[in-house]
Amino acid sequence: MHKVSSLNKILGIIGGGQLGMMLTEAARQMPEHISEVVVLDPSENCPAAKAGAKQIIGNFADKNAIVELSLQSDVITYEIESGDTETLLSIKEPITINPPPETLRIIQDKYLQKKFLQENKIPIADFAPITSIADLEQKISEFGYPSMLKLRRNAYDGRGNYKIDVPEQITQGYSRFNGKSVYLEKHVQFLCEISVIAARSTNGEIASYPPVENIHDENILRMTIAPARISKNVAYEAEQIANRVVKAFQGAGVFGIEMFVTKDDKVLVNEIAPRVHNSGHHTLQSSITSQFEQHLRAILGLKLGKTDLLHRAVMCNILGPNDLKGRCKIVNVKHGDGVYVKWYQKDEIKPLRKMGHFTVVDINDALDINNLITKADEIRRTISFVMES
Repeated sequence: MHKVSSLNKILGIIGGGQLGMMLTEAARQMPEHISEVVVLDPSENCPAAKAGAKQIIGNFADKNAIVELSLQSDVITYEIESGDTETLLSIKEPITINPPPETLRIIQDKYLQKKFLQENKIPIADFAPITSIADLEQKISEFGYPSMLKLRRNAYDGRGNYKIDVPEQITQGYSRFNGKSVYLEKHVQFLCEISVIAARSTNGEIASYPPVENIHDENILRMTIAPARISKNVAYEAEQIANRVVKAFQGAGVFGIEMFVTKDDKVLVNEIAPRVHNSGHHTLQSSITSQFEQHLRAILGLKLGKTDLLHRAVMCNILGPNDLKGRCKIVNVKHGDGVYVKWYQKDEIKPLRKMGHFTVVDINDALDINNLITKADEIRRTISFVMES
């Protein structure tokens, strides 16, 4: 594996949204290692640019824009999985890309991702490729109802998933994806959804954060609870699986590893993100080393930071309401007393768009996790938006 000298690099990031913004902020705290950040993003004055990054305006998969990013960078990483892997594969040393394009190519196709995990003996739900309605009918008879029909590529926040509960939904489900490549996955009856943020450095060092519990609504993450409300045995198993995952994939960086905990306390991997992850935002306040600093340490070949959970924490996403679109500002969010608000400075609010997040931290270690959840729910109910004229 190619090692990167950690002396004053220019960091290139594909994507300049909130994750790119927080990576930029972390990079600015490491001036002895990173001299400048350049991001590629289609939205002019994106959140990362507002945090101080230089911006190349272009599509994530724009070959010319990716080449231009490479000409301006020493090290390239990403905050979104949409980069063109063929172009990234054509970029040669001394420019380093982490995680590498080979890893990105596997993860971009969720069927290939599942196949890769299966080949590396990582526990996952049963799955199968689907090429026709007849194929779907046969596979679903094996898996049973309900089953999940999923897009192989370009799906996020559950937008590429269709749950088939009864035979009458087979045709509707298949036609929903307009001939795009899909696969079928056996539905998992889970107790809870968890994730582990794990990092692997260019030197092969691995470090993972304690598992967190994730609560979704309409397939979008609404709340992350740190630590997860699971047994020590399940937490240990999840961390061991996460370490096996990052060992299996090539390259360096932070990986967000989403998992199911089944009713018999088994842990199954659901999806992998080769980047910093929404469920790791709490680490900005709850941990010695944030996931954003950790990612930079990993891809620069620095010693990884400590991952201990210093304080219990609950993170909530702030989403755009269903009835608003346009320029707006957020109001009525409580600050202080262990409450930290992060506003992503996006120019336009859209329904269910992630506009920011807040984290409630038990800084005095005086509350149990359920008290923190109650406090977070109370804060979430007070949040509102005001449209700007």
